[in-house]
Amino acid sequence: MKFLVAVDGSNESTRALDYAITIADGLGASLTVVHAVEPTVYSEGGDAPITSFSEAERRLVIEAVADAEDRGQRVLDTAADHVSATDTDTDVETELLYGDPMDVIPTYLERVAFDGVFVGHRGYSKRYEGLLGSVAKRLVERSSVPVTVVR
Repeated sequence: MKFLVAVDGSNESTRALDYAITIADGLGASLTVVHAVEPTVYSEGGDAPITSFSEAERRLVIEAVADAEDRGQRVLDTAADHVSATDTDTDVETELLYGDPMDVIPTYLERVAFDGVFVGHRGYSKRYEGLLGSVAKRLVERSSVPVTVVR
């Protein structure tokens, strides 16, 4: 068995990871921990995303993507270390995804065979979706496998 766990570094996603570890350990399942980065680049002093690419703007884009990748990889490394620090034999893989988490996580879930998904009820998000976080809500709506939303 293999479970997907979506993390963003929030306390809620850590609780979802803890619950997934417990379930995976009991079932002898492995975990794939995913995090999505969506770098947005603004020119200095600008209030809109860059849409044309001069050489200076191209460098800004490269730096923004590198910064987003670094932050995302730190989130994944922290999650993998968290799993390793538990008293279980749970195997863990990490995957850094690119794009809006509301789109790329469900798409990744469709492409790769998982037996279930764990996600925090609310994480770090630019959007407010009432009682259920936007990523959690999208996973519940689009997933063909069971989704566990952890509070």
